[in-house]
Amino acid sequence: MHGEYKAPGGKLVVVDLDVTDGRLRDVRVSGDFFLEPDEALEEINRAIDGLPAAAEARDIAARVQARLPEGTVMLGLSAEAVAIAVRRALTNASDWHDHDWRLVHEGPQEPALHMALDEVLAMEVGAGRRPPTLRVWEWASPAVIIGSFQSLRNEVDAAAAERYGVTVVRRISGGGAMFVEPGNTITYSLYAPESLVAGMSFAESYAFLDDWVLGALGELGVGAWYQPLNDIASDQGKIGGAAQKRLVAGAVLHHVTMAYDIDADKLTRVLRIGREKISDKGIASANKRVDPLRRQTGLPREQIIERMIAHFRGRYGLTDDRLTEEELRMAEKLAAEKFTDPAWTARVP
Repeated sequence: MHGEYKAPGGKLVVVDLDVTDGRLRDVRVSGDFFLEPDEALEEINRAIDGLPAAAEARDIAARVQARLPEGTVMLGLSAEAVAIAVRRALTNASDWHDHDWRLVHEGPQEPALHMALDEVLAMEVGAGRRPPTLRVWEWASPAVIIGSFQSLRNEVDAAAAERYGVTVVRRISGGGAMFVEPGNTITYSLYAPESLVAGMSFAESYAFLDDWVLGALGELGVGAWYQPLNDIASDQGKIGGAAQKRLVAGAVLHHVTMAYDIDADKLTRVLRIGREKISDKGIASANKRVDPLRRQTGLPREQIIERMIAHFRGRYGLTDDRLTEEELRMAEKLAAEKFTDPAWTARVP
């Protein structure tokens, strides 16, 4: 069995092993990491050898850490990374390069249709009818998107939303509310088989799936990092947030919204939670807390998106694609029956 894992900001860790009578055997850890002293590698192999095949990542990591020689130095490597690589070997995890990634980047669409497309495309990938896909969103109108478990009345000032013409929709993933306006945000979704994140916890998979965009931002001169649980941050402030949903169909949906620009005044009038977070410091602190990519890069939004897509394409491969007629039909039906239904939007009042 063969497993690979590259921790964000770390090096590639590779594990090859066998399973005999329910135990891990013939364990061989390798990779492009740095490790001193040399004999530490054999101690890592010995620590894993003989463990139950059902051992959880935290138990494997604890065993590895306990066996390391005194004074061991690991660069680009950790006991946790080794443990994840072991679990990925045992679960037949796939790698980014194992998939024929497709790009969907179409014209502006209404908020409810975006919610529906996320569910439909994730289901299609899980069913094997669509290859893993990167979809870049374009917004036809302003919206507040609340998380699956958020209270509608606690998050949104309904009167203010109506006054500003802001549509309120609920997505299928958890997490917090997002305020978006056409031209002011960069939003994308990844639809992948669960095998891509096999062996990882939710927290670990957030960092893993966001790693490519950190590389893209770095090429744009933005020093960004993953901040647990689901933020993308820089020393200038928060850039964006991620949310994730693993579907029964065997797919993972991971979507991210990043601020290109921000109307802090409107945001704090429409979002109640935004008001509470910054009420003691005023509107200026909203601009400081969320630091838009427009200010950090000085580039047009379209150029940032182009460079992000190019980075993904160079890193993992990416073929231009479009929604099929059937996918669009299913999404339009789902938008009408679910995502514009007040019963869904207010399912947590």
